[in-house]
Amino acid sequence: MSSISQGIRQHDSRWHSVHRLVDGAAILAVLYGALRFTPLGGSAGHTLTNEWLIVSLLAAIVFHATAEFTGLYRSWRGARLHLEVGCILLTWGYTVAILLGVGLVTTYNVRFTYTTKVCWLLLTPALMLSIRVTMRMVLRRLRASGVNTRKVAICGVNPLAIQLARNIEASPELGLRLGGFFDDRPAHRLSDIPAELGGNAGNIEQLVQLARSGEIEIVYLTFPMRAEERLKRVLAQLSDTTASVYIVPDFFVFELLHARWSTIDGLPVVSVHENPLMGVDGLAKRIFDLCGAVGLLALLGLPMAVIAALVKFTSPGPVFFRQKRYGLDGREIRVWKFRSMRTQENGAVVKQATKDDDRITPIGKILRKTSLDELPQLFNVLQGTMSLVGPRPHATAHNEQYRSLIDGYMLRHKVKPGITGLAQVMGFRGETETLDKMQGRVRYDHQYIREWSLWMDLKILFRTVLVVLKQENAY
Repeated sequence: MSSISQGIRQHDSRWHSVHRLVDGAAILAVLYGALRFTPLGGSAGHTLTNEWLIVSLLAAIVFHATAEFTGLYRSWRGARLHLEVGCILLTWGYTVAILLGVGLVTTYNVRFTYTTKVCWLLLTPALMLSIRVTMRMVLRRLRASGVNTRKVAICGVNPLAIQLARNIEASPELGLRLGGFFDDRPAHRLSDIPAELGGNAGNIEQLVQLARSGEIEIVYLTFPMRAEERLKRVLAQLSDTTASVYIVPDFFVFELLHARWSTIDGLPVVSVHENPLMGVDGLAKRIFDLCGAVGLLALLGLPMAVIAALVKFTSPGPVFFRQKRYGLDGREIRVWKFRSMRTQENGAVVKQATKDDDRITPIGKILRKTSLDELPQLFNVLQGTMSLVGPRPHATAHNEQYRSLIDGYMLRHKVKPGITGLAQVMGFRGETETLDKMQGRVRYDHQYIREWSLWMDLKILFRTVLVVLKQENAY
């Protein structure tokens, strides 16, 4: 194999420069407007000096520097809008934190009224988001009408190719026009192409001729990974054209968890099983967890003290039970709970709680029904061994039992376990007395890891409250 001197680079375009200019202008414009139209000492507005320009330029510089860290100005073509929105809010949040720190040190912070600062901090990201939504709508309409489009061909007729074609047809904002499928194999070996996607437009030789003439500008190769020789042969033929050629790997045959590209000294690699909470995302989730845990402990401190007293004085034994469970990357952790049983099983065999279980104390029954026994896990969140939201940690004995029965079971430990999770709000709360139920729970755990976002965490927390109020499948 020949050495690879360069890594995979993301496509850049003039739109990135436009976004940078627009974001910088938004920062300046909103601060200017806030100073003009917010009151100062009873007057109609601020007396504008060069200070606003200095602050806004500093803010623009910090924002763009932070954006390089968060990846805001990468290509968002084909990405869902909420992902770009989240990145803008995160970038602006970091910018505000840095500006407030600089303001406290330089005393520039006191030169503007509270109203001015709040208006600026809230309206700036709102304007950025509005502009981006507008730009997406304009681009979608232009490209849907045939402006600034490129004709593409898909080489290889298989389920991956059909899925790719559907994605292209469903995303007119990408500016791609499907020019057909091409494959040399006999018809009986090809997947059935849906009528709305056209049919097999020809063989590989015809594709090469169309690429040479410039009629086809982009070619997507959707061969399976085992077809290495076939792939090399087609690439050699297409190298005599000026078409852009992309390989679409059939990674979906694997259980992918938040796959991402990386390089090792220029050699591209792609992750198959990976923790999605790395870098900025991991920091954002940790801050979210800390703020949430501190706030909940401040709110629930007194009720937790009452629960502790009830547990202590209504049955013999300790207030808390610390059970051995698997945490991030399968490392063993001790999970805090209010003791709800007369026994404390923590060994190689742990029996799951069942309905009318005689091991459960009277107070424990109420605690388990309302999930109040899980509240001490807020200490695990502060400690950093758990998150507010994530796959629920199972007893070590259950992990050892199910890892041999369910494919990909241990992949749920690629993120920190949570006090609540997607599986719990989707109906898989409580006892998993059958293998099907545990498989359902694991399936939703994998979905959470693949699709994680802070917005998803917020929705799960809100839905958890509703699930607890219904008191279903908890005993």
